[in-house]
Amino acid sequence: MLPSWLRLLLHWLLNAVALLAVAEIVSGITVTGYGAALLTAFVLGIINWSIKPILLLLTLPATLFTLGIFALVINALLFWAATGIVPGVVVADFWSAFWGALLYSILTGVVAIALSDPRYEVKVRWRVDRRRWHDRDDDPWV
Repeated sequence: MLPSWLRLLLHWLLNAVALLAVAEIVSGITVTGYGAALLTAFVLGIINWSIKPILLLLTLPATLFTLGIFALVINALLFWAATGIVPGVVVADFWSAFWGALLYSILTGVVAIALSDPRYEVKVRWRVDRRRWHDRDDDPWV
Protein backbone atom coordinates (compact mmCIF):
# COMPACT_ATOMS: atom_id res chain seq x y z
CA MET A 1 0.00 0.00 0.00
CA LEU A 2 1.08 3.57 -0.58
CA PRO A 3 2.60 5.67 2.21
CA SER A 4 0.22 8.28 3.58
CA TRP A 5 2.21 11.25 2.20
CA LEU A 6 2.15 9.76 -1.30
CA ARG A 7 -1.58 9.03 -1.02
CA LEU A 8 -2.17 12.65 0.02
CA LEU A 9 -0.11 13.94 -2.92
CA LEU A 10 -1.96 11.68 -5.36
CA HIS A 11 -5.28 12.75 -3.88
CA TRP A 12 -4.39 16.41 -4.41
CA LEU A 13 -3.14 15.87 -7.97
CA LEU A 14 -6.17 13.80 -8.97
CA ASN A 15 -8.50 16.41 -7.46
CA ALA A 16 -6.79 19.00 -9.67
CA VAL A 17 -7.32 16.72 -12.68
CA ALA A 18 -10.98 16.38 -11.64
CA LEU A 19 -11.26 20.17 -11.60
CA LEU A 20 -9.79 20.34 -15.11
CA ALA A 21 -12.34 17.73 -16.22
CA VAL A 22 -15.16 19.75 -14.66
CA ALA A 23 -13.97 22.83 -16.55
CA GLU A 24 -14.11 20.87 -19.80
CA ILE A 25 -17.58 19.44 -19.15
CA VAL A 26 -19.47 22.32 -17.49
CA SER A 27 -19.90 25.44 -19.57
CA GLY A 28 -19.24 28.60 -17.60
CA ILE A 29 -16.19 27.25 -15.76
CA THR A 30 -12.73 28.15 -17.04
CA VAL A 31 -9.38 27.01 -15.65
CA THR A 32 -6.39 28.65 -17.32
CA GLY A 33 -3.70 26.15 -16.38
CA TYR A 34 -2.42 23.33 -14.23
CA GLY A 35 -1.10 25.67 -11.54
CA ALA A 36 -4.51 27.27 -11.13
CA ALA A 37 -6.11 23.82 -10.92
CA LEU A 38 -3.61 22.67 -8.27
CA LEU A 39 -4.10 25.81 -6.19
CA THR A 40 -7.89 25.61 -6.49
CA ALA A 41 -7.90 21.94 -5.46
CA PHE A 42 -5.84 22.92 -2.41
CA VAL A 43 -8.16 25.82 -1.52
CA LEU A 44 -11.24 23.62 -1.99
CA GLY A 45 -9.72 21.01 0.29
CA ILE A 46 -9.05 23.57 3.02
CA ILE A 47 -12.54 25.07 2.70
CA ASN A 48 -14.24 21.66 2.72
CA TRP A 49 -12.20 20.66 5.76
CA SER A 50 -12.68 23.84 7.80
CA ILE A 51 -15.67 25.95 6.78
CA LYS A 52 -18.10 23.48 5.22
CA PRO A 53 -18.85 21.43 8.38
CA ILE A 54 -19.66 24.60 10.32
CA LEU A 55 -21.96 25.92 7.58
CA LEU A 56 -23.72 22.58 7.26
CA LEU A 57 -24.31 22.52 11.01
CA LEU A 58 -25.61 26.10 11.06
CA THR A 59 -27.95 25.45 8.13
CA LEU A 60 -29.14 22.05 9.32
CA PRO A 61 -32.79 23.13 9.73
CA ALA A 62 -32.91 24.42 6.14
CA THR A 63 -31.17 21.28 4.90
CA LEU A 64 -33.66 19.05 6.70
CA PHE A 65 -36.62 21.12 5.51
CA THR A 66 -35.47 20.87 1.86
CA LEU A 67 -34.56 17.17 2.22
CA GLY A 68 -30.86 17.81 1.67
CA ILE A 69 -31.06 20.07 -1.37
CA PHE A 70 -29.83 23.07 0.61
CA ALA A 71 -26.57 21.19 1.26
CA LEU A 72 -26.03 21.22 -2.51
CA VAL A 73 -26.56 24.98 -2.51
CA ILE A 74 -23.95 25.36 0.27
CA ASN A 75 -21.59 23.16 -1.74
CA ALA A 76 -22.10 25.33 -4.84
CA LEU A 77 -21.55 28.57 -2.93
CA LEU A 78 -18.33 27.27 -1.38
CA PHE A 79 -17.14 26.05 -4.78
CA TRP A 80 -17.91 29.46 -6.25
CA ALA A 81 -16.13 31.25 -3.40
CA ALA A 82 -13.04 29.02 -3.66
CA THR A 83 -12.75 29.57 -7.38
CA GLY A 84 -13.15 33.30 -6.84
CA ILE A 85 -10.12 33.34 -4.54
CA VAL A 86 -7.74 31.73 -7.02
CA PRO A 87 -6.61 33.73 -10.06
CA GLY A 88 -6.94 31.79 -13.29
CA VAL A 89 -10.22 30.08 -12.41
CA VAL A 90 -13.49 31.71 -13.44
CA VAL A 91 -17.03 30.55 -12.71
CA ALA A 92 -19.59 32.53 -14.68
CA ASP A 93 -22.71 32.17 -12.55
CA PHE A 94 -24.40 30.25 -9.75
CA TRP A 95 -25.70 27.44 -11.95
CA SER A 96 -22.25 26.81 -13.37
CA ALA A 97 -20.99 26.64 -9.79
CA PHE A 98 -23.87 24.33 -8.82
CA TRP A 99 -23.29 21.79 -11.60
CA GLY A 100 -19.53 22.15 -11.33
CA ALA A 101 -19.59 21.51 -7.58
CA LEU A 102 -21.87 18.52 -8.02
CA LEU A 103 -19.64 16.95 -10.68
CA TYR A 104 -16.48 17.81 -8.74
CA SER A 105 -17.94 16.15 -5.63
CA ILE A 106 -18.72 12.98 -7.58
CA LEU A 107 -15.26 12.84 -9.17
CA THR A 108 -13.39 13.53 -5.95
CA GLY A 109 -15.54 10.96 -4.17
CA VAL A 110 -14.39 8.37 -6.69
CA VAL A 111 -10.79 9.48 -6.11
CA ALA A 112 -11.23 9.15 -2.35
CA ILE A 113 -12.63 5.64 -2.70
CA ALA A 114 -9.85 4.62 -5.08
CA LEU A 115 -7.13 5.91 -2.75
CA SER A 116 -8.64 4.73 0.52
CA ASP A 117 -6.53 2.51 2.75
CA PRO A 118 -8.33 -0.77 3.51
CA ARG A 119 -5.90 -1.52 6.35
CA TYR A 120 -7.10 1.57 8.21
CA GLU A 121 -10.74 0.51 7.89
CA VAL A 122 -9.92 -2.98 9.15
CA LYS A 123 -8.05 -1.53 12.12
CA VAL A 124 -10.95 0.79 13.02
CA ARG A 125 -13.47 -2.05 12.78
CA TRP A 126 -11.25 -4.26 14.92
CA ARG A 127 -11.02 -1.58 17.62
CA VAL A 128 -14.77 -0.97 17.60
CA ASP A 129 -15.50 -4.69 17.87
CA ARG A 130 -12.97 -5.06 20.67
CA ARG A 131 -14.53 -2.18 22.59
CA ARG A 132 -18.00 -3.64 22.16
CA TRP A 133 -16.83 -7.00 23.48
CA HIS A 134 -15.07 -5.34 26.41
CA ASP A 135 -18.09 -3.20 27.36
CA ARG A 136 -20.56 -6.07 27.54
CA ASP A 137 -22.80 -6.09 30.61
CA ASP A 138 -23.83 -9.72 30.50
CA ASP A 139 -21.06 -11.00 32.78
CA PRO A 140 -22.78 -12.23 35.97
CA TRP A 141 -19.56 -12.05 38.04
CA VAL A 142 -19.02 -8.32 37.66
